[in-house]
Amino acid sequence: MDEPLAIKLRPKKLEDIIGQKHLVGDNCPIRNFINNKKIFSMILYGPPGIGKTSIATVIANEIDLKYRFLNATINDKKDINIVIEEAKMYGGIILIMDEIHRLNKDKQDILLPVLENGLITLIGLTTSNPYHKINPALRSRCSIFELKPLNTNEIIEGLNKAIKSGYLKDIMIDDKSIKMIAKLSSYDLRNAYNLLEMCYYSTNDRKINIDVINKINSKPVFLSDKDESFHYDLLSAFQKSIRGSDVNASLHYLSRLIKQGDLDSIYRRMTVIAYEDIGLASPLMGVKVESAINACERVGMPEARIILAKTIVEMALSPKSNSAYLAFDNAYNDLNDNEVYPIPNTIKIDSKIYKYPHDYKGSYVKQQYMPDNLKNKKYYKAKLTSSYEKSLNEIYMKIENINKKSND
Repeated sequence: MDEPLAIKLRPKKLEDIIGQKHLVGDNCPIRNFINNKKIFSMILYGPPGIGKTSIATVIANEIDLKYRFLNATINDKKDINIVIEEAKMYGGIILIMDEIHRLNKDKQDILLPVLENGLITLIGLTTSNPYHKINPALRSRCSIFELKPLNTNEIIEGLNKAIKSGYLKDIMIDDKSIKMIAKLSSYDLRNAYNLLEMCYYSTNDRKINIDVINKINSKPVFLSDKDESFHYDLLSAFQKSIRGSDVNASLHYLSRLIKQGDLDSIYRRMTVIAYEDIGLASPLMGVKVESAINACERVGMPEARIILAKTIVEMALSPKSNSAYLAFDNAYNDLNDNEVYPIPNTIKIDSKIYKYPHDYKGSYVKQQYMPDNLKNKKYYKAKLTSSYEKSLNEIYMKIENINKKSND
């Protein structure tokens, strides 16, 4: 059976990789690893179809080392042990592990010692954030590199490469159709290649135009001279409408995002809004959003739109507070990279003068927690837009008054 176009076009050398210049560009980490013929265990993470597998195989090819490809979901301990035995034969091997975040503890326990002694160099691939999804013991043995989503111009670059490759003989396609395929790909190059190939084989004359594309993929596309900035403008409008409590505009922009089929962006933005804009005014909103996302994933479209509509109405009409977000930013902005803020003796791990709050009335006792040079700083400023944050503020002010009386 003939290989898919995406496989045929998989890069063989570094110069063939599209995008990811922060990793493979001049004087960037992965390019320098290859130039120095030295490779380390690493995890590559980012959205699908942006080059994780390509970069991994290029590394192995360019450094000219034996490599094996496994999938953490499919391959078992026996498969890993076979790779370890091969590594002993060759004096080392690169193991490219897809879906690395699904590697269970039993498989990790086999890998950790051979990663430690360098017998195996691991290149893990995942669409999930490794800081959340990958065991710390495994993560600590790997450098972590985030791959960035491809932009429209990079997808178009890949499509033009496919058109000129010779794999699609006698293909005819205009720039407008190329741009439409790029837009429909959701910034996934593999998806773009697949759509191009389907369009090519769906015709008798090998001529691809807008009509051909629409017959293959009916998902609406909003073309814009601003390329992917249009997509981010739409997400910005969505968030700002919810933040501004305009429920009608919120539903309008939700509808446009759903028409684009971009549920992942909706989910991410809803999660951010729940914590950034609604925050302490309705602290259960984060849980409600997570529950809604799980329900959407379970039922899929078109029913998911009902769940999203209900949740967006509630988010838009919820009281808003960004006090926690602003408090953190204020605290973070006070940090100076060139200055160390000593932890007070009262709360060091071996402190002899620490007062255990639960031993005192109201489970509170005045003692110093802040470093000396920041001890009078106040980061949190309540926004009294909800009964919940009002109750938190009452506790905060009560503690402040106790501290003030102690100083008098």
